[in-house]
Amino acid sequence: MESTVAQKLEAIHNLQLIDSRLDSIIKVRGALPEEVQDLEDEIAGYETRLEKFNSEIQSFEDEIKALKDSIKESEKLIKKYQDQQMNVRNNREYDAITKELELQDLEIQVAKKKIGEAGFKIDQKKKDLEELTDVMKDRQKDLDLKNEELSTIISESENEESKLNNDRDKAVKKVEERLLKSYTKIRANAKNGLAVVMVKRGACGGCFNTVPPQRQADIREKKKLIVCEHCGRILAGVEDEIVEEPTPKRKRASKS
Repeated sequence: MESTVAQKLEAIHNLQLIDSRLDSIIKVRGALPEEVQDLEDEIAGYETRLEKFNSEIQSFEDEIKALKDSIKESEKLIKKYQDQQMNVRNNREYDAITKELELQDLEIQVAKKKIGEAGFKIDQKKKDLEELTDVMKDRQKDLDLKNEELSTIISESENEESKLNNDRDKAVKKVEERLLKSYTKIRANAKNGLAVVMVKRGACGGCFNTVPPQRQADIREKKKLIVCEHCGRILAGVEDEIVEEPTPKRKRASKS
């Protein structure tokens, strides 16, 4: 059975009321969710840098080990060439061995220089690692505090939020698909999340621009869906102003 305009308006207005309450719950959390996410991203970045530092330190340590092995090999060759030098038969052999000794000695000097450079780089990386670890610990403390604060706020409204989400699922089913798409689009573009509003005191409840009397009359009839000509929000109805009866003045007692 086709829903009447009045039923469609009631369904979409009910959905708006639920969403507005959910918005107010989320608003209480303020910027905390974003702050938590930013801190988590920041710490993840630090972890990546720590891994890189550790990898670089390991690489330098492997280089030092290889250089030390190279020095040991050169020292063995030097010992071998020195033994051979004692048994040379001519100057040509002696000069050739001497050149080999000089070459191995140079290899040792170069290796020691590289070991010193790698050791300096390791010390620098370890210093950077220590500083970064301290920063990361501080940011982790900040994250723990923010998470605790956020968890407290969420727990306070958890039951209500869960109920509202269930109510919302039911409310959505009562709204026709085309109208729901329009509602979602309007809501996404509205700063306050209001896509369906009432006319209050002769003005749109979303943008507060005046709604002409004739248009108000059409809205009251609920024979067609009417949107605000200024902001495009769906106008669900007109709230009647409550006119307070003036308090009667007390009569003064006549002077005798």
